[in-house]
Amino acid sequence: MKNNVSIKLVFVFVIFLSGIKSFGQNPENWTQSQLMQPADLAKAIGSGKDIPAIFCVGPKAYIPGSVFTGMSKDKDKLDKLKNELKNLPKDKKIVVYCGCCPFDHCPNVRPAIQTLKDMKFTNYFLLNLVKNIKVDWIDKGYPVLSE
Repeated sequence: MKNNVSIKLVFVFVIFLSGIKSFGQNPENWTQSQLMQPADLAKAIGSGKDIPAIFCVGPKAYIPGSVFTGMSKDKDKLDKLKNELKNLPKDKKIVVYCGCCPFDHCPNVRPAIQTLKDMKFTNYFLLNLVKNIKVDWIDKGYPVLSE
């Protein structure tokens, strides 16, 4: 009887642990090779050459040349992103960024990346803002939009 109770408790615990991730953010829907380093984007902006289409899918645009579509967790903002993307060639180099918080908490990057996938884009990147836009872009002295 005691063994039976122990087995049931282990089973419940395993089920509990497997469900924890489902209550948080979904796993990343991008690959490591799809992470663009901030220094690389800043260099492209500074040189004026090979600048990708840049979309801010977060609460505020900071990067020069970026198109602000707003927080893509909201359907109307995601629709705005789709509208901005619809006339671009499918192989156009595209970078999306949010920067509100680390990726594991960010509600905006996953819907934006999924939209790029769904729309069959082939050359898209997520700006690798590991902590946030302030720490990973502004504090490093990369170019910012003037207010």
